[in-house]
Amino acid sequence: MATLGLDIGSVAAKGVLLYKGQRYNSVIPTGWSPLDSGNAIINSLLNKANIEKEQIDNMVVTGYGRAVHQAHNKTVTEIKCHARGVAALYPEVRTIIDIGGQDSKVIKVNDEGKVLDFAMNDKCAAGTGRFLQVMANALGMDVSQLSEAEDLEETVKINSMCTVFAESEMVNLLAKGTSRGGIIAGLHDSVGQRVGAMVKRLGISEQVIFTGGVAINKGVKRALEKELSVNLLVPEECQFTGALGAALIAQESND
Repeated sequence: MATLGLDIGSVAAKGVLLYKGQRYNSVIPTGWSPLDSGNAIINSLLNKANIEKEQIDNMVVTGYGRAVHQAHNKTVTEIKCHARGVAALYPEVRTIIDIGGQDSKVIKVNDEGKVLDFAMNDKCAAGTGRFLQVMANALGMDVSQLSEAEDLEETVKINSMCTVFAESEMVNLLAKGTSRGGIIAGLHDSVGQRVGAMVKRLGISEQVIFTGGVAINKGVKRALEKELSVNLLVPEECQFTGALGAALIAQESND
């Protein structure tokens, strides 16, 4: 039996295929068309597993782009998919922090991976990958370079979390000769404070896992750990927990 999970985010499309006890992963930029990127992920996974599309028994789609695939496949919320994926990898986890390109969310789960409560910021870019992307562009950097470029000894406080105002504030700081590494450390701290406040409102139950594309950024991880006074678990494949959860839900729907 082959089951497939798609997680089509605003920045990246991720997919997980489960087939004969093996797990295949694939990720590509979402680009302008969530439908095309989703189909590209499906083709990539089929090629990796060396099977035909007709051999897929069930597929579940999640993420912001799930609506474009809903005519032919079951769609499930990101919250449920992330909880299911994390539970499969780390059943001891009780709190999930997921920061993607378009939103940030905190999910509390029980020992069975069931969602107990959640909080989500999807109304503005503050505390998301988009916020960091805009700041990196203004600095003339790729967002992947931010983590290694921060300078904790020169950390500068960023007062605004609004993307437009924060960018203006950063440009003014650069014009004054402020350390670029210090500004980056301040940006990471501002994300940590924004998301950390959401975690505190929901309540922290250890162990805490950090997932999503932004979890690759060690500076944001550092800032969150400082804000929450906890050690965050970051899985090697932190971008794939939603897609894995979708694939597992698809598998369980066939049982």
